[in-house]
Amino acid sequence: MSHSKSKLWVHAVFSTKDRQPLIYPSIRSTVHNELLNQLIHLDCFVDCIGGVADHVHLLFLLNPKKSIADVLKQLKGGSSHTFNQTKLTATHFAWQTGYGAFSVSESHVSRVRNYIQNQEEHHRKLSFQEEYRRFMVHYGLPTDHIG
Repeated sequence: MSHSKSKLWVHAVFSTKDRQPLIYPSIRSTVHNELLNQLIHLDCFVDCIGGVADHVHLLFLLNPKKSIADVLKQLKGGSSHTFNQTKLTATHFAWQTGYGAFSVSESHVSRVRNYIQNQEEHHRKLSFQEEYRRFMVHYGLPTDHIG
């Protein structure tokens, strides 16, 4: 992994469909482990996964042979399929359409890792919508579509 040109850190975030609080603490590790397994299968090195009841954050190195869109499509589709096959939740499990994916410079990896690992504390003060709005503002992207 010493070739910096092929090394892209990605901070991805996506929510459950309609932001339903389906990822209860009792199944959170199962959800995160499945996301980890999906990323490993896609040859993406995973640094950390975190989140709360209605969304997840992931920090990983993108496989240089794959696009972010392909990785996240497989990650979300494969994990929700597994959750429904194993009846992980009482109701049908689905992820929201879309995602946020932000590149992270090497110098900010530890800060993003800390942020992801402290999601529970973070969300005692901030809703998912407000958190996402702050990401968009930070990256200079439009916020008028955030509900």
